[in-house]
Amino acid sequence: MVRTFVSRPRRTALQSLLLAAASTSMVWLAGCAATAPGTSSTPGSAAPTPPSAATSAASTPADTHEREFARWIEQFRAEAGAGGINESTLHAAFDGVQFLPEVVERDRAQPEFTRAVWDYLDTAVSPARVTRGQDKRAEAGAAFDAAAARYGVPAEILTAIWGMESNYGANYGSTPTIDALATLGFEGRRADWARGQLMAALRILQNGDIARERMIGSWAGAMGQTQFLPSSFLSYAVDADGDGRRDIWNSMADVAASTANFMAREGWRPGQIWGVEVQLPSGFDYARADDGLRQSSAQWSAEGLRTMDGAPLPELSEASVLLPGGARGPAFLVGPNFRAILRYNNSSSYALGVSLLAQRIAGGPGVQAAWPRELQPLSRSDMRALQEGLNAKGLNAGTPDGVIGPATRAAIRNYQRGAGLPADAYPTMDLLRRLQAP
Repeated sequence: MVRTFVSRPRRTALQSLLLAAASTSMVWLAGCAATAPGTSSTPGSAAPTPPSAATSAASTPADTHEREFARWIEQFRAEAGAGGINESTLHAAFDGVQFLPEVVERDRAQPEFTRAVWDYLDTAVSPARVTRGQDKRAEAGAAFDAAAARYGVPAEILTAIWGMESNYGANYGSTPTIDALATLGFEGRRADWARGQLMAALRILQNGDIARERMIGSWAGAMGQTQFLPSSFLSYAVDADGDGRRDIWNSMADVAASTANFMAREGWRPGQIWGVEVQLPSGFDYARADDGLRQSSAQWSAEGLRTMDGAPLPELSEASVLLPGGARGPAFLVGPNFRAILRYNNSSSYALGVSLLAQRIAGGPGVQAAWPRELQPLSRSDMRALQEGLNAKGLNAGTPDGVIGPATRAAIRNYQRGAGLPADAYPTMDLLRRLQAP
């Protein structure tokens, strides 16, 4: 349900601030407008900075903050106009714009505790979500079948993305996209990125795809039933129902086709599966479970990999072994289509969730090998300590930031090799204790 998100009194108050800022900054804005045609509207371009303002002794920090936000909006508005956004769109977008403090709070929040992949999949591929997915797949069958036929992406994959992103359309957020992106552009960690997304959102409004009050989504600016960022919308959204608008909020034909178009253009290969759960041979070198090592399923088969029922591996090109729970957990052989899902959301847990949910919706099996549920996932501070310990041993895990990336994985592997452990690059509390031991 679309909700009204700006009350009349608050809208009127902020309009007054905007008008006041415009009247006191006319000469300053004229200078900005003169240079705006050369301003890039893509992520990475320089964000406008709030000008300093003389405030009276009676002004509160909140008053000053709102005044600075209003001035930032006026500068951005001038640049957007110089960049081709018409006045009616600018009025619709910014006359009632609000700064959303909760968006900044969520943007700055850094979760301390991480979630184990098995806990994530317990929710992502729960029996209830599978059953609901099968029902929703049947209910919207015509839209998904048409998109699958047109783009070569299976309907179950599209249904699974829909389920993961918005619980099959039940919850795609209620935050006004313009307000969220304006807030992040003014005061977020990624101001340049948010500024580019805000410009893209204005182009969507100007194209007439959606009205301002119906352009809603997550606090971070992702929109609609499969959570497109505005830049992705401009690149991939499709008017599949022929009504002249690309509506990923209310048209299932547009939702399915837009999602399929994204996947097809980001590398989905028709006729190949995403991957398969596999049995590894005795003595398998876990260091070979690395995305950088890709070869055909025939080559992996020659090394002794088999499916869980012992059958030959399905045909996959450029396949790699994935060990999301380390050497003690299930193993998967994943191919180019798994990596296409990663381009939708660059998280291996997410891509595995989509893949397994699609498999279950289609009537296939879930994960068969046991997860090492006794292992405690490392918190962010634990990961920093692990990185510091690796660096102290000269293993170059990169800047200790609590986030595991390629450098940290390589350092863990090198330490594991030296300690005679399976080189699966999987961080554990036992590994941390070894590094911290005197």
